[in-house]
Amino acid sequence: MNNLKITFVWCLCVLIASCSSLQIQPPATSNASTSTQTTPVTNANRVVALTPLTADIVHRLDKTKLVGMSGSRLLNENPEFSGIARVSEGRSQPNLEKIVALKPDLVIGAIGFHDPVLEKLKSLGVATIATQLDSWQSLEALTQQLAERLQTDPVPLLKTYQNLLPAQASESVSTLVLASRQPLLTPNKTSWAGDLISKFGAANLVADLQGQSPMKGYVTLSPEKVLQANPEVLILVDVEGGDVNQFKSEPFWKDLKAVKNNRVYILDYYGFVNAGSIDAIAKACSQLKQIYVTQ
Repeated sequence: MNNLKITFVWCLCVLIASCSSLQIQPPATSNASTSTQTTPVTNANRVVALTPLTADIVHRLDKTKLVGMSGSRLLNENPEFSGIARVSEGRSQPNLEKIVALKPDLVIGAIGFHDPVLEKLKSLGVATIATQLDSWQSLEALTQQLAERLQTDPVPLLKTYQNLLPAQASESVSTLVLASRQPLLTPNKTSWAGDLISKFGAANLVADLQGQSPMKGYVTLSPEKVLQANPEVLILVDVEGGDVNQFKSEPFWKDLKAVKNNRVYILDYYGFVNAGSIDAIAKACSQLKQIYVTQ
């Protein structure tokens, strides 16, 4: 179980590092202003993306401009990405020398996880963007920002996103998401997962709660609080290396309304907790439509 906890905490770090609210750092100069608003936006022709989602977005906006990326199982099997240089694999930090050798004019990383390499690149005069994804709106904002830097049209991709959402959300259904068992972690409305389920009509029972969890956007619950919430829908997160069936050993399990009514669902970590890639998001949205919209 300790391994599961370690895996989940690492994954949440990648989530927090995953994609969107934009902080653009211009090339460093001796007199550079600390305000991004006064720095001219420069066009990008050689981009290195350090998260799978940003690599996916850049590739869909203009695949000719993506010259480097971090390896990920989400994209490694896609032949569209086979000819693009890898600057890291899996959980390892990006290789600075490999990035610099690609002569990028823009490197996109994740807040927190990629801070050291982004700071070093800034000191070398390379423009960087640090991203964090916590809502659907931030996904759209990131896509628009990258399209501006790439000098391309974001509208087709934004329409793709819009088509993933229901035309009209269903009636509110009380919902609880359990993303981890030890501790029992659940997303509030300031997380990607919490914002996503709201788009489908879920009434997140912890939407407005704030907790002491070190992961922003997540609340720690006691077993008693889970039973007190007693949701109509229970969503469990399938984390790589974990076993969602272990939730069934919790003392509250058999007494939950969702369990009694067979409304317990399992969604993959990628797409639901960590946006991961556009295909992963599409899969999560398809599952949420089945849960909320087609009942």
